[in-house]
Amino acid sequence: MGCAWYGESGVSVKKGYCLQMKTLLENNREWASKIKREAPDFFEKLSRQQRPEYLWIGCADSRVPANEIVGLLPGELFVHRNVANLVIHTDLNCLSVIQYAVDVLKVKHIIVCGHYGCGGVATAISERSSGLIDNWLLHIKDMYQRNQSAFADCIDDTQRINRLCEMNVTEQVSNVCHTSIVQDAWQRKQSLKVHGWIYSIADGLLKDLDVTFDAPGQVPAVYR
Repeated sequence: MGCAWYGESGVSVKKGYCLQMKTLLENNREWASKIKREAPDFFEKLSRQQRPEYLWIGCADSRVPANEIVGLLPGELFVHRNVANLVIHTDLNCLSVIQYAVDVLKVKHIIVCGHYGCGGVATAISERSSGLIDNWLLHIKDMYQRNQSAFADCIDDTQRINRLCEMNVTEQVSNVCHTSIVQDAWQRKQSLKVHGWIYSIADGLLKDLDVTFDAPGQVPAVYR
């Protein structure tokens, strides 16, 4: 099948696209060959089953590659990503991932990881319309509006956004803990901890926000 079509100017429109895709496929082959040289049975073992101990709920930002920044190989980290690392109680996509991770894979840790300078967080408080995404970001707007006093000493937008990024992680950790999935796991004494981290793109380092939960008694009674 041909890979090029031509616009009115006669210039190939799709040729460049095909070259880009070819590069990605070639990169994949090189990566697979490198893995096989280092661990000949890696893919054979990986294909049998996955047994990750961690569920990572992170931002979709391309600069925050989950496996790489914690030094884990494929199969060692179960990952869910969306804009601004939100855990919304009506988001069946996210809830399904959590349910599978907890009930089937039996992960021992759920990590909610945001990052400083998050574009989703910045957009949420930008006071300008960005289309459909505004509905998704209402959850951050609401949180920002409810906690105005927490930003009173911020000297600029960067500091305000970064503080809200941290606050957002803490909020989403709570949301994870409030789910019936996590509550049920704790009630049956399943070992499960929920953590809140934030990543700095500027230096590649993770920060533990010290919001770790591992028992139903740590959340308000109304959620149990």
